[in-house]
Amino acid sequence: MRIVEAIGIGVLILLAALALLFLRRMVITRRGGTIELGVRLSTMVPGRGWSAGLARFAGDDLRWYRIFSFWPGPRRVLSRRGLAVDRRRAPDAAERLVLPPDWVIVRCVTRRSPVEIAMAERALTGFLSWVEAAPPGESTPDTRPYRYRAG
Repeated sequence: MRIVEAIGIGVLILLAALALLFLRRMVITRRGGTIELGVRLSTMVPGRGWSAGLARFAGDDLRWYRIFSFWPGPRRVLSRRGLAVDRRRAPDAAERLVLPPDWVIVRCVTRRSPVEIAMAERALTGFLSWVEAAPPGESTPDTRPYRYRAG
């Protein structure tokens, strides 16, 4: 009887965890302006280090939330004011195993460090428009995405 109770409690905990993840995702996406976005958290091993998540545009910030996390806040925040798009590329062989087939990788330079993000081709247009849409007088030449080049 104890084994059945332990299995029941384990299943209940698992279902509660899944419900919490689903509820968190609903809260993040309820206001709209969200896209699926992968961020490369580690560059130690070529082609590895990608983490799936959701990103929400909030004014001058792009807030990225990991999909499989219970933390309510964003894991990473990219400010449009300090962001420049450096280049875009197709995923290499190892990255094609973890990223959807229609995604592209964009390397961005921030004031702190470079960051690679992956998104669907159709989301890239909106992302580039958001980066370039800084309010008048808010951007400086070193933060504008003038260096963008395909390839």
